[in-house]
Amino acid sequence: MEENLNELLQIRREKLAKLREMGKDPFKIEKYERTHFSKEIVENFETFDGKIVAVAGRIMANRGMGKASFIDIQDSEGRIQSYVRKDEIGEESYADFKLYDIGDIVGVRGLVFKTKKDEISIRAEEVVLLSKSLQILPEKWHGLKDQELRYRQRYVDLIVNPEVKDKFLMRSKIIKSMKQYFDDQGFVEVDTPVLSTIAGGASAKPFITHHNTLDIDMYMRIANELYLKRLIVGGFDRVYEMGKMFRNEGMSVKHNPEYTAVELYAAYQDYNFMMELTENVVAYCCEAVHGTTVVDYQGTKIDFKPPWIRASMHDLVEKKTGVDFYAFTTDEEARKVAKEQLRLEIEKHFTKGQLVNLAFEEFCENDLVQPTFVLHHPVEVSPLAKRNPDNPAITNRFEAFANTWEIANAFSELNDPIDQKERFVEQLRQRELGDEEAQMMDEDFVNALEVGLPPTGGLGIGVDRLIMLLTDSTSIRDVLLFPTMKPLK
Repeated sequence: MEENLNELLQIRREKLAKLREMGKDPFKIEKYERTHFSKEIVENFETFDGKIVAVAGRIMANRGMGKASFIDIQDSEGRIQSYVRKDEIGEESYADFKLYDIGDIVGVRGLVFKTKKDEISIRAEEVVLLSKSLQILPEKWHGLKDQELRYRQRYVDLIVNPEVKDKFLMRSKIIKSMKQYFDDQGFVEVDTPVLSTIAGGASAKPFITHHNTLDIDMYMRIANELYLKRLIVGGFDRVYEMGKMFRNEGMSVKHNPEYTAVELYAAYQDYNFMMELTENVVAYCCEAVHGTTVVDYQGTKIDFKPPWIRASMHDLVEKKTGVDFYAFTTDEEARKVAKEQLRLEIEKHFTKGQLVNLAFEEFCENDLVQPTFVLHHPVEVSPLAKRNPDNPAITNRFEAFANTWEIANAFSELNDPIDQKERFVEQLRQRELGDEEAQMMDEDFVNALEVGLPPTGGLGIGVDRLIMLLTDSTSIRDVLLFPTMKPLK
């Protein structure tokens, strides 16, 4: 089988060599003047019937019949058939045409007509080879069904499976809609550093790189939060940034080391404002691509129409487990119940708040199918969020869930520099205890808070996960053009 394949590949190279010998090297052609795309012609046949057009694209089928052939041309918008006759394009050109293969990129100029079988076609007057394909395209993935190979050779996946391209066009539309919504709400799009000397703004393990000139280690950003809040300190009222984040952690159907997120901050607003913004922008994007707020994700209907469900983390845990962790006098008592009654795997230093968060992840997340805001996270797991004024053990924070996944995280931003520094110190203690994801001390950010951060609401949305839900995709790799892959040997 492999010998046959190698032989077919060699034949293509020989055809290219022959064309070059005749002075017809396709790779020397720099441009081709096309007049129309396939979709436009097919959908408006009455307008184009009998008119001369020029299209360009890839040969996806070739049905030869001696002195004539039918070829299917695929461009960026669809396919159209072309009828190529020897007596129409000339004997020499037809001889050249016989050296063309499926996968080659050609330009076709000719008359639009309908065949006897009523298929809209172009009667070729000229066929120009624009690029020679030296590889063999799989026929609708026959013999190439390995999903990993489709991710690795996305360029082939896009050629053979038009629905894959449709998904990425939808991704583009979702991102454009999201930005449009933020722009309309008065947010200013900004750019902040991807490289920094501190990996801050989230609890995650960073990628480390080295700057040769300064001879210092630097980190790929795990979040852009602390820079964006500095801009609010500097006088911007509303800012947002959509871009790549990098986390040196595990890979799964919901995790890629490099992913897209958007973060935004609004001065003089709180987490309640961000809740409304979240449900509204998601509903807006959903309507933009589907014309409705209801999506069918893997057979489950999810309705993103506002308002979404709202529930506190503590209440969800108590309802599910029957345990009120905050009722215990000491952390030790709480740890004992968590370990013996709930069978949770815990660390010996866990506090009541950390146990509430752990119990939520273990017992409650899988219940959150319809869009839900989970409120009031423990302060121990929310080092950048403002405390709840009625209960300092919790924060004015929420995470948005849908299909059991976290898709957004937001809070009323902590703007007390003294409290913030104390929480950074506690995060450093957690790092010393072995938590590689605990946050680093950022003295300059504390200094920015000392200059003065107004009351501020902040929000982060996992763009890739949201796109997964809106495009009915089961893996994050399906919505990333080039997902991270382990190199082949």
